[in-house]
Amino acid sequence: MEVTLTKKPEEVVLDFISFLNLEDFDAAREQLSSDMVFNGVMGSRDGAEAYMNDMKKMKFKYEIKKIVADDSDACVLYEIDMSGKKLLCSGWYHVHSGKINSFTVLFDPRPLLEGSDKKYD
Repeated sequence: MEVTLTKKPEEVVLDFISFLNLEDFDAAREQLSSDMVFNGVMGSRDGAEAYMNDMKKMKFKYEIKKIVADDSDACVLYEIDMSGKKLLCSGWYHVHSGKINSFTVLFDPRPLLEGSDKKYD
């Protein structure tokens, strides 16, 4: 009898973030389902390859403050270093069959928009 062990959602998400911090993009990619969907303040991506191509360019660094999870989701509060600007963010990850298949990241984008033509109140 073969037993398949599936990691808990928080383990998958923590591994994913750790691999991104280490810039081990192949290992990070292994934590994502091929058809995953990302939604964020500054845009969205359909598919793991599109998302990982962006991550290879941006090389964000994550400092986890808190993670909470249940059987299929993990929510992470983290500080993300985006090109030298550290922003407090929240990420909601949905995990299915041991892979992240969707996640949403929310944050206040104003520090990234300083000096741009866009003005937000």
